[in-house]
Amino acid sequence: MKFNRTYLFISVSSVALLVVLIIQVSWILRTAKIKEEMFNERANIVLSRTTDALLSDKETCRKIGACAEAVGTGGDAVKLGKDEVHKIDSLFRHYMKLYNFRIDYSFVVAKPGYFSTINENGSGKTTYNKQLEDETGNKEIELKLIFPEKKQFIIAEMGPMFITSVLLILVVFILFWQITLSLMKEKKLAEHTTDFLNNMTHEFKTPLTNIALAGKMMLRDSTGGESERTKHFSGIILEENEKLRLQVEHVLSMTALERGEIPLRKTVLDFHNLIVEAIKCMNIQVENRNGKLDLKLDAASYKVMGDRTHLINALCNLVDNAVKYSKTSPVLSVKTYNTGDKLTVVVTDNGIGIEKEYQKKVFDKFFRIPTGDVHDVKGFGLGLAYVKKIVEMHEGTIGIDSEKGKGTTFTLIFPHV
Repeated sequence: MKFNRTYLFISVSSVALLVVLIIQVSWILRTAKIKEEMFNERANIVLSRTTDALLSDKETCRKIGACAEAVGTGGDAVKLGKDEVHKIDSLFRHYMKLYNFRIDYSFVVAKPGYFSTINENGSGKTTYNKQLEDETGNKEIELKLIFPEKKQFIIAEMGPMFITSVLLILVVFILFWQITLSLMKEKKLAEHTTDFLNNMTHEFKTPLTNIALAGKMMLRDSTGGESERTKHFSGIILEENEKLRLQVEHVLSMTALERGEIPLRKTVLDFHNLIVEAIKCMNIQVENRNGKLDLKLDAASYKVMGDRTHLINALCNLVDNAVKYSKTSPVLSVKTYNTGDKLTVVVTDNGIGIEKEYQKKVFDKFFRIPTGDVHDVKGFGLGLAYVKKIVEMHEGTIGIDSEKGKGTTFTLIFPHV
């Protein structure tokens, strides 16, 4: 089954977003717990400070104690006088304001059983209690601070943060799925484009075959005074047919390589022999341009694991580019040497060179250096893209060093056996 990187990307991204969501929810719950702990701490501080201040007032404590004597042994609240209620309320207000505690509250003085009575009513109230000690003359009564809306208060304090977090999570999810859908559309478009190019180039093969056949028949059957003229035009037909065939093969090779449809048949190879074979194939072009080719095969270790055909084609592409982009007689050099456990192959020419801004783009498919309206050199911009793909499939790297008007150097590095 073919490995699909797109679905892997979507799966990993979805899991990552889910993890982020879980972390965010966990963080919100933890923050709510911290807010509740802070609330409890402030409530206990307010109650403790109020109780201490109340116990320091001997007269009020005595009156509270007297009121408590009238209460039976049950869990009823102590009925306080207006002065005592006002005293306690004023203390609570003071300390609530001091600790920036803005929430509705109530209080009651009662025996311990009153706490459970409130909770059993199911009112959702939260109660904090502090014992009023010996100063009241009754050790069993407590001052109870009651908050009817504790949960609402905590939620209100967390409101902006909670809403912002939820909105951001929703925005991220929406953007993620929009990007995913766009990615799927682009992937389908790329597949259709690849299929189109593949079908188009295959359709070209039939007329190419017919052109070649017709040219050969013209050469074979030409007689009489028109023979030289016929041979001339037949030669042109065959030459142009070969150029078109090579371009079609380039497109087919790149399409097949992108799809992984051409398996590399790797064996242990003598890279120096590969270079010699590639030079033999391209030597006619160099000689036709009155060029010069220099070999310096100095590497001590030059055995590599690779596909013979594709490596030779890659080397031929580099030499072919050097010849095509030389305005004068081409001067090429190919040298090898070892760097650690690597085999380095350097191909240098005296061509027109490449400007810095384009050097990173020359390995992109279909990229051609802008030359205005002039189109001196033919091609689809697939040669260097093919070379880079082949080098990478052999676990190697390729680099470029060029200066406008002074030539270009390609450096290929392969792991040697």
